[in-house]
Parts: sequence; structure tokens; C-alpha cells
Amino acid sequence: MHPLRPLPRAPAHFITRTSASILSFSPRYSTRRIQPFLRRPLSQSLPRANNWPRPPRDPYNYHDPHYRLSQAKPLVTRNGIRRFIRSPSLHTTIVLAVLGAVAFYFSNIQTVPVSGRRRFNCFSQESVEAASAAQVRRIEFEVEHSGRHFLSDWDPRSMMVRRVMQKLIPVSGMADAKWEIRVIEDPHTANAFVLPGGKVFVFSGLIPIARNEHGLATVLGHEIAHNLAEHGGERMSSQIGVNILLYSAILLTGGLAIFGTSFFGSAILDLLFSRPMGRRQESEADYIGLMMMAEACYDPRQAVGFWQRMERAQQGEPPEWLSTHPSNHNRIQKIQEWMPQAMEKMKQSDCQGTSAFANIFRQAMEKGVVIIRQ
Repeated sequence: MHPLRPLPRAPAHFITRTSASILSFSPRYSTRRIQPFLRRPLSQSLPRANNWPRPPRDPYNYHDPHYRLSQAKPLVTRNGIRRFIRSPSLHTTIVLAVLGAVAFYFSNIQTVPVSGRRRFNCFSQESVEAASAAQVRRIEFEVEHSGRHFLSDWDPRSMMVRRVMQKLIPVSGMADAKWEIRVIEDPHTANAFVLPGGKVFVFSGLIPIARNEHGLATVLGHEIAHNLAEHGGERMSSQIGVNILLYSAILLTGGLAIFGTSFFGSAILDLLFSRPMGRRQESEADYIGLMMMAEACYDPRQAVGFWQRMERAQQGEPPEWLSTHPSNHNRIQKIQEWMPQAMEKMKQSDCQGTSAFANIFRQAMEKGVVIIRQ
């Protein structure tokens, strides 16, 4: 007998082809399904169908932004508001913010020597002048694009304004400022203002109401007094407090009261704080301006006539409590009360522009001394 011999192994390509031919007749394993297996010679398992879960169909068209918006969860809920209000970190933040605001407020309190009024002012005169530079450019832009123009220096109205300012500047205590005097051709506007830094703007419609240099000195002295008393920085500082109150209310309500607070809140704060403070500032400027024009040897009695003419020109003005300015009637009454002191100031003045009153006012500002109580 011949010893048993191992059967010869068929070549690998023969087994592969045979297996492929046999499996090709099976309905479960077709050539198309076995093809990936044939391409993987090291694999020992038959190919399987992909059993991974397919993403569900989207019967509601989930990619539609309107559908997604309708299914979105609300950003603010009652439970979320309760957790926010009860949060210890919120309470700590509020306490620290209030303490910081109170400390900042009282560290910037000043006493106005004219009326003894206590005020909050956190802006230096340099920062106020920098802010007024942008306002000057805005005024120049508006004049150029509104069809109006600035009068030349040789115009009689410009020369009249310059003569008055030449007498008022030495008694203002601000002779070192870079004064610029411009008259705007606008016969329908009776107004004048002096911006910080010595920028003077006068509308030509004011000159017929002033009639002469004494009447013009009344209003220009009043406007210069606003700068001498640093009312510009006080107005800017007051806006900080108003904004802090408004944004605090919006934050504490979770942003729900943003529209009502921004509109009604600002209007209420304006009536309660800004407008009354504006009327006190105007009264202080009336007193300072009256003393300045008297020291410059302008007749302070003509200030009464100027404000009477202004009252007739401003028929239908709003009530005093709705305005930042006192009514012309109350303004005239106050000026008449100050008239004896103003007349004495004019008699004592040597009309040389010594700026005695302005220096007294600045010294009183530094020491907190009250000159006259309103």
C-alpha cells in the first residue's frame, strides 16, 4: 500500500474563483455583494449589510427656518427669571455696584458759590472743551448744508458782536481762551451760545431784539457765565447718572422693560432732574452775566428790557416746568431783585476790564463760599 499522501492544495486563485462562482448562484450573496469581500484578502468574515440607523425622515421639514423658529424654546422663562433674581451673585453685584456708584458720586460733589447748590460734576474743563470741538464741527457742517453762511468780519453786525465781546472777555476771567466769534446769517433765529473753549456763535435774528450793545451784552454775558460756572461738565455728568438708572432698570427686569424704560423712564427722569437742574443753571448764569456786564460798564437795567422783548418774541412758549429755562416773567423778577447789587458793581468798576467779579467767583468756587442764595 502506498502511504497516504496529503491532497494537493488548490491554488489560491482557484479557490477564490470557485468560491465566487458558487456564491454567485446564491440569492443572498450576489457578486455585487461579495465584491467588497473579494477586495479584502485579509478579511475572514463575509460582508454584512449596513445596519446603522438611518436618520429619520423629516415629515415637518425641519430645515425650514419658520418651522425651527416655531419649535424654538423661549429664551426667558418664569423659572429662569426667578433663578436670576434669587441668584446670590446678582445680589452681590448689585450691592457692589451701588456702593461704587455712591462713592463715585460723593467724591465728585461740588458747591456752586452763586446759589450754594450742591452738584455732581466728574468732567474736567479740558474734557469738556474736547467734547465741544466736535460740536463746533457739527455746527459748521449744518450751516454749510442748510443754505446759511457766516457773516464776514466787516459786516456791521459782526463788528457789533466783536465790540461787546472785547469788553466782556477781560471781565470773564477767561482771557487766555482761544476765542472765535462767528455770526450766522439767519434772521428767523434769535439765539446765541458760547461753547467751552471760547467758541461764540450768534444768530443774526438776535440782533434786532437786542437793539444795542447793552442788550447784546445781556445775552452774551449770560452765555459766558455758563462756561465760567462749568455748567457744560455738569450737564455731561448728569447724563451718566440718568443712563446708569435706566440700564439698571433694564438689567433688573431681565431686558423685558427695555422699550418702556428707555422711553418713559428717560422722560420721567428728564422732568424730575434734568429740567429743574437746567432752570437752576439758567438762574445762576443770569446772576453771573448781570454782574459781568455791570463790571464791563454796560447798563444792567437794560437787561430787563431785553428779556421783555424776548418774552414778546417767544409767544406760546411751554410752561416753565416743561422747559429747561425759567419763564421770562420769573427771570425778569429775579433780575430786578439783583439790580441794586448790579448797579453798585457798575459804580465800583473802573471799566478797564479787571475781571474782579470773575476772580471772586473762581475763588468762591474753590472754597465753596456762597455769594448769594436763590
